Amino acid sequence: MTNRPPSVRSRRLTLAVAVAAGAALTLAGCSSGSGGKKSEESADGALAGKATTPRMTVAMVTHAVPGDTFWDTIRKGAEAAAAKDNIKLIYSSDPSGGTQANLVQNAIDQKVDGIAVTLAKPDAMKDVVAKARKAGIPVVAFNSGVDDWKSQGLLEYFGQDETVAGEAVGRKLNTLGVKHTVCVIQEQGQVALEARCAGVKKGFAGKTDILYVNGADMPSLKSTITAKLRQDSSIDEVVTLGAPYALGAVGAVSDADSKAKVATFDLNKDLVKAVQDGSIQFAVDQQPYLQGYLAVDGLWLYKNNGNYSGGGEQPVLTGPAFVDKSNVETVAGFAAKGTR
Repeated sequence: MTNRPPSVRSRRLTLAVAVAAGAALTLAGCSSGSGGKKSEESADGALAGKATTPRMTVAMVTHAVPGDTFWDTIRKGAEAAAAKDNIKLIYSSDPSGGTQANLVQNAIDQKVDGIAVTLAKPDAMKDVVAKARKAGIPVVAFNSGVDDWKSQGLLEYFGQDETVAGEAVGRKLNTLGVKHTVCVIQEQGQVALEARCAGVKKGFAGKTDILYVNGADMPSLKSTITAKLRQDSSIDEVVTLGAPYALGAVGAVSDADSKAKVATFDLNKDLVKAVQDGSIQFAVDQQPYLQGYLAVDGLWLYKNNGNYSGGGEQPVLTGPAFVDKSNVETVAGFAAKGTR
């Protein structure tokens, strides 16, 4: 089911309400465990400024690919909210939809107080999400699943409308005079990634090619992009869908002796440096820290106050925001802290 896009005013109001509610308590730090597929728990020690509400347990299940630093920022935001809200956070991840479903089932079996999920593979998650709801566990979605969270009966959605973001990138390429772009998808069938490139193609007036690569194998990714650029010298822009892949594309452009420029979705501190030195034209920031923070804080607000952002009808949008030469210096300090 595809949701009707909310008005710009309603999007801003929804996000403003969520951020204001989340900021009502003093933010406190939280020590982070290691990443990877195995579930990890946040620190349980006493934290200054922590909520005095009863202790909650929240499970966060994502489709993170090992080595993608984007998810470190998501997790950092989630841990900050957990620290503030007196929440025990159990974080786990796997790129396989089937394994994600198993991780959600594990959370149900542990009788957690809330679950935050990414719906990158919505069909794989549908049945287990229904089981969570039947068990009386509130579930929110974030990052992926803007077109599916409502039909699956989830409480809230925090993230970016990927089609809207893709169209915005396409229009920006038009203003830059680009004629032929290749949009690089690092995981075939992942709904958010497919929507991004579909949006680029819709918003861009020139020619758009779609190139599938293996995001878990950076040397292979780089060589595949290199081969594509050597095959077609008319390509003047490479659009990638994640910061690590953008940096690989920069190397591919050099190896192919191509004149193509590189733009990307998503941001990290290394990508910020690449925008600063001009090797990346621009990035689309969906604010992953905010997504992780609001997903956890939203469950606390629902459990303790009965609040839920968007009224069950509207997603809370955290992007897109463009980062380029004009504003990168402002963003750089926050990126260094791991919050942008």
